[in-house]
Amino acid sequence: MHAYEELTSAERQLWDAYPTGRSVDFRTDGPEDDPEHGNGWGDARTVRASVVAALLLGGNPGQPGSVPALRLAGARISGTLDLSEAEIGHGMWFEGCWFEQRVRLYGAATRTIEIKGSRLPGLDLTMARVDGRVALRRTVLNGRLGLMSARLSGELVLSGTAISLPGDWAVFAGGLVMEGGLFCRRTTVHGGIRLLGAQLAGGLHMERAQLRHPDGIALLADHAVVRTMALSEGFTAEGTVSLRDAQIADQLTLDGAVVRACGTALDCARMQVGVFVFTPAEPPSGTMDLEDARAATIRDRENAWPDTVRLQGFTYGSLHESGDLQESSVERRLAWIRRQPGYAAQPYEQLAAWYRQIGHDDDARRVLLVKQRHRRKTLGLPARLWGHLLDAAVGYGYRPWLAGLWLAALILLGTTVFNAHSPKPTEPGQVPPFNAFVYTLDLLIPIGGLGQRTSWYWQGGSPSWLAYTLIAAGWILTTAVLAGITRTLNRN
Repeated sequence: MHAYEELTSAERQLWDAYPTGRSVDFRTDGPEDDPEHGNGWGDARTVRASVVAALLLGGNPGQPGSVPALRLAGARISGTLDLSEAEIGHGMWFEGCWFEQRVRLYGAATRTIEIKGSRLPGLDLTMARVDGRVALRRTVLNGRLGLMSARLSGELVLSGTAISLPGDWAVFAGGLVMEGGLFCRRTTVHGGIRLLGAQLAGGLHMERAQLRHPDGIALLADHAVVRTMALSEGFTAEGTVSLRDAQIADQLTLDGAVVRACGTALDCARMQVGVFVFTPAEPPSGTMDLEDARAATIRDRENAWPDTVRLQGFTYGSLHESGDLQESSVERRLAWIRRQPGYAAQPYEQLAAWYRQIGHDDDARRVLLVKQRHRRKTLGLPARLWGHLLDAAVGYGYRPWLAGLWLAALILLGTTVFNAHSPKPTEPGQVPPFNAFVYTLDLLIPIGGLGQRTSWYWQGGSPSWLAYTLIAAGWILTTAVLAGITRTLNRN
């Protein structure tokens, strides 16, 4: 504990003001007030960190009926302000101050902390309990902001703040639990932000934030539980944005965002979100992973997605494009699915289910036909050949009218050829008259008969080979139609 006589003039002003929460301001309204020059401020503006700590720990409690608070502006804080494991009953406000050493509040129980327009080498709130908010507005933090497993009953405001710890986690806040929101609007971070398993009841708001960690993860919010997440309005990340297993109850928006990374740019695997607004200013430069993610609604626009999007297991309730219900751009949606590396059936099935849900059965069948054609490329030669045959015959069962066209063409061909030739009766005088049309139709029907095929035959020549061809074609068309009917029934 400091004796009052040992305090400097500046320290005595703060000591006397603390019991009533009165502000002490050493600023002169000149250019020298910029905290960038704080290291050169003399004794008239210098307060030892130990004096600040003594006040916050009850060194001058004041009279009953007053509310103490530490409010200090334009001061140079010398030494280390270490309040680790302390119980602090009153708030602290710093504005335009310069801190010589990192502020330590590890495991502390404290009230509102606000640092505005200041410079400090770091702030450690690891395991701290804050009954109120923590605000660092327009502050330069040349070191780590530590919030691992901290608990805040209010907001965490970092708007307009610059935090720099290149090549490392500049914001280390895994396990952070908050009742308020995390506001990083216009925040600049050199290094990564780690929010692993954080619980942000008030949401994560990073409009116009600039994150730079090009060789690593710019934002890591895996397993986070967030009400809403806004990475929008000019949000820029140089490095991966990872939201694996995140649970976002309301909305995740990347409207107007820019994400650039080598490898994976956006990792949203197993993410759960209500409304996913994906309308970035430009497509992410790396891969996007949506495997096993779930979204109630997707709002996107053309040319928003990167070249590679992992969609296996991704499910959604509805698709909207540029704010309107997406109903007609089947080709664009199919191009979106083709961004999935290799073949995967589930993205096609999911898209087809969406089209059936909105009553576009033709579009659903089109999607499933493209799925079969994509799958065919992964099969062996015999299966590929059979696939081509099914495709040509009935469009894998999704275009059954093709069978009618083939049947009409073969009937016309057979009737024309057989009319120009005379077959031999199998039992002269006991068979019905020859009818080229009925004979052709009889050849094309594999089961049963119309009495023509068994009554007449050919002795070599083109009609004989055509008859055999029509019999084979009849079996192929019948098999293809049955396969298509089976697929339709199974789907229904």
